[in-house]
Amino acid sequence: MQNTVENPFQSQDKEATLDVKIVVHRILSNWYWFLLSCIVCLVIAFAYIRYKTPVFKISAKVLVNDEKKGASGLLGGSESGLGELSGLLGTKSTVDNEAEILKTRSLMEQTVKDLQLNVTWYKKGRVKDVEVYPSPFMLELGNMVDTIPDIELEISKISPKGIRLKNGALDTTLAFGQQLHIKNFGGIRLKRVPNVPVSYSEYVLRASSVDNTVSKLMKALTIDVPNKQVTVISLGLEYPIPKKGEDILNKLIRKYVEGNLNDKNEVADSTIKFIQNRLAFISGELGGLESNIQGFKQRNNLADMSEQGKLLVQNTSQYVNELAKVETQLAILDDLEKALGDESKKRVLPSAIIEGDMVFGGLIERYNSLLQERDRRLVGLTETAPVIQNLDQQISNLRADILSNLVTTKSGLRTARQRINTQLNQAEGQVNRVPAVERSYLNLARQQQIKQELYIFLMQKSEETAISKTSNIANSKTIDPPKSEYKPFTPKKTMVYFGALLVGLLIPYGIIYLRSFLNDKVTTKDDITSATQVPVIGEISHNEENHNLVVANSSRSAIAEQFRALRTNLNFYLKNADEKVILFTSSMSGEGKSFAAINLGNILALTGKRVLLMELDLRKPGLSAKLGIANVKGFTNYIIKGDLQAKDIITPLQVHSNMFIISSGPIPPNPAETILNERTTMLMEELKQEFDYILVDAPPIGIVTDAQLLAPYADLCLYLVRQGYTLKDQLNIVENLYQDKKMKNLSILVNDIDASKGYGYGYGYGYGYGYGSYGRETQRKGFFRRLRLR
Repeated sequence: MQNTVENPFQSQDKEATLDVKIVVHRILSNWYWFLLSCIVCLVIAFAYIRYKTPVFKISAKVLVNDEKKGASGLLGGSESGLGELSGLLGTKSTVDNEAEILKTRSLMEQTVKDLQLNVTWYKKGRVKDVEVYPSPFMLELGNMVDTIPDIELEISKISPKGIRLKNGALDTTLAFGQQLHIKNFGGIRLKRVPNVPVSYSEYVLRASSVDNTVSKLMKALTIDVPNKQVTVISLGLEYPIPKKGEDILNKLIRKYVEGNLNDKNEVADSTIKFIQNRLAFISGELGGLESNIQGFKQRNNLADMSEQGKLLVQNTSQYVNELAKVETQLAILDDLEKALGDESKKRVLPSAIIEGDMVFGGLIERYNSLLQERDRRLVGLTETAPVIQNLDQQISNLRADILSNLVTTKSGLRTARQRINTQLNQAEGQVNRVPAVERSYLNLARQQQIKQELYIFLMQKSEETAISKTSNIANSKTIDPPKSEYKPFTPKKTMVYFGALLVGLLIPYGIIYLRSFLNDKVTTKDDITSATQVPVIGEISHNEENHNLVVANSSRSAIAEQFRALRTNLNFYLKNADEKVILFTSSMSGEGKSFAAINLGNILALTGKRVLLMELDLRKPGLSAKLGIANVKGFTNYIIKGDLQAKDIITPLQVHSNMFIISSGPIPPNPAETILNERTTMLMEELKQEFDYILVDAPPIGIVTDAQLLAPYADLCLYLVRQGYTLKDQLNIVENLYQDKKMKNLSILVNDIDASKGYGYGYGYGYGYGYGSYGRETQRKGFFRRLRLR
C-alpha cells in the first residue's frame, strides 16, 4: 500500500491562495460600498487640499569658522579639556555649540519682537481667512508685554482717513494713528504702511502673546549639523507664506550674528571702560600740576628753566617714565586681583594691558572665553546642570592660575620698581645741587612729565582697543541665504489622494471584516470545515420562489441540479440494497429539513424509485403542511392503535406518483416514548420492504433527543446547516456526534446558500453556473434593482 504525505508548503500555498480569494470576493461582492467609500474619501481629500493652508519649507545654511583645531591652549591645555568648550568669542568655537545657540528661545524672541510676528493680518474669506504679507497696516501696542491675551479684530470700510473696527461688542470708527483702548488688552494704534496697497475690502487682525508665537515658531524651526566633517549649520523653517518665512530666517540669522559680535566686543568695551576711568583720574592730577607750575613760576618770577635744569629733567625723565609704567601695571594688577577675589562675581576682565606677557594675556583671554561660554549655556540650562558645573570648575581652576601668575608678575614688577627708584635717586642727587627755587621747579616739572607720559600711554591703549573693536567680525557667515521651496511641503496632493483612496478601500473592508469577526452564524464553507471533520455531502442554494416544491415546479433549475448532485452523492453512502433510510436533522428548527426532504424525495422519485416521506417531528410537525396534506392520521395513530397497519397511514402525494408520506398524526404527550415503542421497529421493517427510499424528517437534535432515538433506523444521517442562520457554536453538536459515532454515515447538507454572502468564494460544487441555457429563463434585472437586492 502506497502512503502519501502532504507537502506542508503546498498546504500553505493553498491557504494563501484561499485568503486572496476571500479578500477578492469580499471586495467584488460589495463593490458598490467600496466605490461609494472611495468617492466620499476623495471628495474629502479634495476639500482638504482646497482649504488646507499650504506649508512651505524654507532652508538656509550658515558657515561657522571653527578654530578649534589650531588652539590647544597657551598653557599646554589638552584639546579634550578646555579645548572642547567654546563660545561665540575666542578661538574654540565649535559648530555644535553654534547650532545650540541658534536654537535658543531668546534668539527667536528677539526675532518675533523685531518683526512683530505675534500680530498677523488676514484677508477675510467666506470659508477661511488667508494670511496677508506684507500687510498694508501696522499695529502699535501701548504696552508691549510678552503675555498679552489673544485678540481678533475685524477691519472694514477702509478709507484714507481711517477704518471701521469690530471686536465683539466693540464697533467703532478709528482714524489712522488714533489711540484706542480695548478692555483687558490695552491701548492700540493702527497705522498705514507706505508702499503696500490695500488689496481687499475686509481684513482680520489676530494678535497673540510673544510667548505663544515663539513656542509655535520653535516647533516649526529645525537646526541641524548634517555633516560633522564640515562646520556648516542647516536651518529649516516650515511656514505658510514663503516670503515671510524667508524674512524670519534672515532676521534670526542677523540676530545670531549680532549676538556673536556683541560677545566679541564685550571684552573690548570692558578694557576701554577701565582705561577711561584711569584717564579721567590722571587728567585731573595733570590739570592740578599744571596749575601748580604756573602759580610757582608767577610767585618766583621764573620765565623758564636753565639749560642745566633741562638736562637734569631729561636725565630723570627716562627713569620716571619707566617707573610710571611699572606703577601703572601694578595698579592694573591690583584691580584685577580685586576683581578675581570675589568668585561670586563672574565678569570679563580687560585684556591687552600688560605688554610683553603673552602667557598672562592668554590666561585672560581663555578666562573671558569660558565666562562667555557659560553665559550662553545658561540661556537654556540651569546652574545645577552638569555642563555648567563643569564650566564653573574650569573657570575656578583658571582663576587660581591667573591669581598665581599675578603674584609672580607683581613680584617682578616690584623688583623693577626698586631698581628704577635707585637709578632715579642717583639722578635726583644731582638735582639737589642746583638752587632751591630751581630744584622745586624741577620737581614739579618732573611730576608733570610723569603724568603726561602716563596719560599718553593710556590714550594709546584706548585707541588700540577701539581699533581692535571695529575690526571684530562674526565667527559665521551665511553661505546659502534663506530660500523657500517652489512646491508646498504639505499637503502633498499625490500622498493625500493616495491616502484617501487607501482609506476609502480600508473603511468598507474593515467594516466587512468586523461584521465577519463579530458574526456568530455560519456564513462561509470555511466556518464549517474549520469547526468539524464531518464531510459536506451537498450544498443547496437560496430558494427565491414562494413554494417548497422547487424540483417539481422547476426541474431544470440550479437548485434542482444541486439536488441531483446530492442524489448522486448518496450512492457513495448507500451502497447496499437494504440501505434505504435517510434521516434529516439539524441544530434547531428553521434550517430546512422539510424543504430538503421534500425536494430530495422528488428528485429520487424522478428516477422511478418509490419514495416515502416520514414526518417524525412529533413535537412540531410541519412537513404535511408544506405539502398541503391534512395531518389527521399518521405515525402516532399507528403506535397507539395496534390494529392499524402501515398501509392505513400511508398517503400518496400529488407531487409525483412515486412519492408517499406518513404524517406525524396527533402530537403525543410523550414523543420520545412514542418513538421507542416496539411498533416503530415493526413499521420501519415493513416500510423498507415496500419502498426504495425512506426519508425521515426528524426533530432538531440540538433541542431534543428524538433524532438520536431514530438514528439506529437510519443508514444515512443528513445534518442540515443553514447559511446565515445556524450558529457556529452549534457545529460542535454535529462534531461530537461524529466523534462519538452516534449516527451512521453522518454528513452535512448546507442549505440556503447565498453566493453574495461569500459562501465557497468561487470554489466547491459551482452550482448556479451554466444551467440557464436549458433551464427556465429568468428575466434579467436592471442595474439598480440588482443593486437593491444585494
